[in-house]
Amino acid sequence: MTDIVRSPLADYHASQRTTLGTYHGAWVPCRFSDPRAEHQAVRNASGLLDLSFRACFSMKGKDAVKFLHRMLSNDVLSLAPGQGTYAALLTAHGHIVADLRVFRAEADLWVETDADLRPKLMASLRRYIIGDKVEIEPLEIYSVGFEGPQARRLLEKALHVELPTLDDYGHFAANYAGFPVRVARASNTGEEGYQVWVGAKGMMGVWGGACGQAPTYGTLPCGTEALETLRIEAGIPRYGSELGEDTLPQEARLLHALSFTKGCYVGQEIVERTRSRGHVNWILSGLFVDSAEAPSSGSRFIAAGQPAGEVTSACMSPTLGRTLALAYLRREFAEPGTVLALESGESAEVTSLPFYRRQAS
Repeated sequence: MTDIVRSPLADYHASQRTTLGTYHGAWVPCRFSDPRAEHQAVRNASGLLDLSFRACFSMKGKDAVKFLHRMLSNDVLSLAPGQGTYAALLTAHGHIVADLRVFRAEADLWVETDADLRPKLMASLRRYIIGDKVEIEPLEIYSVGFEGPQARRLLEKALHVELPTLDDYGHFAANYAGFPVRVARASNTGEEGYQVWVGAKGMMGVWGGACGQAPTYGTLPCGTEALETLRIEAGIPRYGSELGEDTLPQEARLLHALSFTKGCYVGQEIVERTRSRGHVNWILSGLFVDSAEAPSSGSRFIAAGQPAGEVTSACMSPTLGRTLALAYLRREFAEPGTVLALESGESAEVTSLPFYRRQAS
């Protein structure tokens, strides 16, 4: 049983009468006010998120980069300090043990994943260390997320820094009010997004600094209820809902987590075999559902009386004003425009993902 991580801001949030709950292994805010208003703040201005459900560990030693490169599904060896990538650790059968982000720092590597996945991921990697000079240690740091069209300006004002141009997963070290921080470009909502990693004592300063600037940028603090509707609109899969140890990366459309040129890694043979075959039997898909209520996870779709797929996540979209569902469908039913029905009778139409795509600046 994974211990629940408690946000360093939990007492403060509680004093503000914020609703708290568990999310991916952490005790964090579910909502601060109306989740729909929080959602719209991210889409139209900016949102501030307590991302204490994301956890990091470091990998050090002269073999750390080469070791992680041959373990993960994406290219780690070519990363320079200040760069990062999205990847997965797979089983020998090509299924997803965990999805993660890798950030190469000056002296080590940072690996970020969900708090409830960190113990499993660290243990899985340690089992493969045989004669390698690699040290794996958890990092007691926490993350504040800045998401939305105004996120960059809000972050610069809050931290009193000028952000360099960063590619996805690019990052740099800085200092705020005497606390070391690391800023990374990484979106959790489909909008322009940044994360600020800081120790527990410095987290209140970062949060307070951002809240002090919030009225200028139309910012609202956002909980995990808004985060769920945001990430569903953006078609972002999450472990435990769309990803798991029964899922192949291609089924989940995680091509951006795969390198087809780096050579061998755990599960690579299955990934390559799937690519050469040209398709998977099941594929993560988006559907517009003709219902005022979001179907529950596990609800089944049928076509011509035959099973066609199963809902993994669903919501009423505050942006689109429609009920959305992410589901695994059999590939013969996954073409956009295909009409299916839930077992409960509601009609649904397959559409391309993401449901929502942000406008270029």
